[in-house]
Amino acid sequence: MNITVSPEAQNFLSDVVKKHNIDDLHLQIMVKNAGTPIADCFLNFCERHEAPKDAYEFKQTDFSLFVAKQDEKFLADASIDYDLTDTGGQLNIKAPKLKGEKPNDDSPLFERVEYFINVELNPSLAMHGGHAKLKAIEDGYAFIEFGGGCHGCGMAQQTLSMGMETKLLKAFPELKGLMDGTDHSNAENPYYE
Repeated sequence: MNITVSPEAQNFLSDVVKKHNIDDLHLQIMVKNAGTPIADCFLNFCERHEAPKDAYEFKQTDFSLFVAKQDEKFLADASIDYDLTDTGGQLNIKAPKLKGEKPNDDSPLFERVEYFINVELNPSLAMHGGHAKLKAIEDGYAFIEFGGGCHGCGMAQQTLSMGMETKLLKAFPELKGLMDGTDHSNAENPYYE
């Protein structure tokens, strides 16, 4: 894994870290909604003991940059640069693999279905603060787990059977159906009660 930090970005980030005047303060690249069209990444302060145990460490001049192992494939070949503008400067993080790569037609069915759910179905669910995650494919059925606003939502079953399943079976005729494997009884913030 490789992350390139330009000298200008190193200088800028070093100044930002120093201004906080905290011993052993570093930065971690955080990833949100990795592998989806709405994926994003950002920098977060962290002390060394707060970094994930399995994180990769990229030592810079005055600080380290940590990347959690689970985010490795999405941040491969990432770069951080700092561009001067008329009004100051702009920190830019470029991660070409952040939104994931579409699996090949001969990739395992799980990978292809997972990508389809993330790219084709989750953006609609995100409009209601929800998301779905593929948990397993067994006996021709794809099992998902709802989260966010879909977790405990009174319309989850209708969303599953009338919207999601129709699209999924059209894209993957080898599947028999889509099943909800979510325990909806312990929802914290359902979109519809």
